[in-house]
Amino acid sequence: MDRFSRDSVGTSGSSRVQAGIQTFMANVYGWMAAGLFITAVVSYYVSNSFTLIKLIYTIPYGTLILFGLQLGLVWMIAGRIDKLSAEVATGLFLVYSALTGISLAPIFLIYTKSSIASVFAISGGTFGVMSLYGYTTKKDLSSWGSYLMMGLIGMIIATIGNAFFFKNTGLSMALPYIGVLLFVALIIYDTNKLRRMGEELDGNEEAIRKYAVYGALSLYLDFINLFIYLLRILGNRR
Repeated sequence: MDRFSRDSVGTSGSSRVQAGIQTFMANVYGWMAAGLFITAVVSYYVSNSFTLIKLIYTIPYGTLILFGLQLGLVWMIAGRIDKLSAEVATGLFLVYSALTGISLAPIFLIYTKSSIASVFAISGGTFGVMSLYGYTTKKDLSSWGSYLMMGLIGMIIATIGNAFFFKNTGLSMALPYIGVLLFVALIIYDTNKLRRMGEELDGNEEAIRKYAVYGALSLYLDFINLFIYLLRILGNRR
């Protein structure tokens, strides 16, 4: 009788953990989707307003200010999530999504709308497959973290260096392909990390709401960067 009781308790505990993970990941994907929707709407609206485009991109240091605000919000959410309430974290993420929409508005002036839609669909499909793998794999991918961080830093340095100093055509052509591979790997890694995080939250509703926003930001950034690099490869210019 005791053995059956222990088995029942073990099964119940496992089911509770799985339910907690599913709830957490559903919140992550839900907030990520909300962020992408806001970004798309804001980006499209701004791109169709000559007045807004002129206001944002012609004021002194406008682009730099926009980048600084985005960087600050990412730091606030990712670096101080433990100290933020779920409501504040959610609000900051939604503001960040809107600011990203403003910064991406010029793509509608550079690429055709049909190619933007096609690349977005390809990005969505790629993200879905990679995230599914990261979620379902039994492998511990935590060892990927340091390598991916080094790759990300190297990518940033190479991009800035090539834009301002080297101006190498070959490197310019290679960087988007390297970026796609890097962010595909980051999608797998971050999803796997978030799944393990969901196990540790143990059904705590406040923690699930708060860390779901943190997870949404991570996957949102992966998706946006994947989309941008794929657009540079596959997008049709006007």
